[in-house]
Amino acid sequence: MEGDAAPLNILGESKAGYVLSNVAEVVERILTFVPTKSLFRIASVCRLWRNCARRVLRTRQRFTWLSASGSSIYEEHVLLRSMTQDLENICLLPQTALVMVNHENFSESVSNRLRKARKCEEEVESDPVKKLKRLLPSSCDILGIVAPGIVVTPSGSPNSPPQEHEEGEAGFSLLFSAMDGITIRPFHFCKKTLSETAMEEAGLINNPDLKVVLLFDYDTYKSGGGRFLNKLLEPLSQSNVLIVGGQVEEVFSINTSCCSSGSFGAVGLTFSGSKIQGASVLIEQDINSPKAAEATIQRLKAANIPEKNTMGFMFACVGRGHNIYNDQRNVEADAFRKIFSNIPLLGFFGNGEIGCDRIVKENYTLSETDADGLQHSFTTVMSLVHFG
Repeated sequence: MEGDAAPLNILGESKAGYVLSNVAEVVERILTFVPTKSLFRIASVCRLWRNCARRVLRTRQRFTWLSASGSSIYEEHVLLRSMTQDLENICLLPQTALVMVNHENFSESVSNRLRKARKCEEEVESDPVKKLKRLLPSSCDILGIVAPGIVVTPSGSPNSPPQEHEEGEAGFSLLFSAMDGITIRPFHFCKKTLSETAMEEAGLINNPDLKVVLLFDYDTYKSGGGRFLNKLLEPLSQSNVLIVGGQVEEVFSINTSCCSSGSFGAVGLTFSGSKIQGASVLIEQDINSPKAAEATIQRLKAANIPEKNTMGFMFACVGRGHNIYNDQRNVEADAFRKIFSNIPLLGFFGNGEIGCDRIVKENYTLSETDADGLQHSFTTVMSLVHFG
């Protein structure tokens, strides 16, 4: 019996080997289930597999996000620990990454903890920014933000309830692949580099395809910071563009060599292309009940933004959250989930908010405002960005 079984096994292996070596349709179908990092390794097997892998990569034009929360005492930030494993399983090649973490257990505090935790010295990269750059492709543009609190939706699950982490350790990495018809560009300005020419080069002005700007300023409470921010916002406020963001504690992974020590500035991402749509509403400082918050977020429905391929952003003041809702937590994130059940929500609690009620869809704008009207405190900017 054993002698009869051997030829059958050889024949079965021969048929499978023939299909996997010659039938591109089958190979390509199989490769659609393979994470991108493994796909690059597979592409070196043979010419057929390389060509199939290239075609599969061209279909992966979208975004994904990785998030984490919890505690990683005596180790690196919980997001970095999570990304080390999760990046192995994503099915896109990141071209741009928006990374946001809370201020606890990041930057210099990591190395301080490591000095207290000898057992982790060999396991953890002492510089979290270097670790982040090492995890992502060298060609990936990274915009890093540190804020007092973080809003996350669990990784890869758009219908999971988003969580407002006003304290504790949390973070996310929003990853964009190259997308046909959409251009994503990072920018950075300080008082030395902000000019009309520089803004035009960054695609912020005289760019008819510009649809959405995520804008984050830092240290603009210092002398001259207000004038700097107004100079940046004024031309944007007069255009048919969605502007959302806020004031953060620090930024990283953007070239800031032009900045003097302690200088203020602004960073962000521009999204250009006919496929982009966006909308935002402002939850005013006098809104202090779950019902009123839900009614405000409900106005986003008027934009009729498709839920597929759409990301939600929440930029709230550190003075809101449970402080404004009679010690109830997660009120605004829960209201967003109730209205938009299949859109992930990411964001932060910061020291000031940028945005207004606005819809950017074709040539229609919900409201117009000036630079001052885009800057707020004790509010929340809730927004949707659709990527076609």
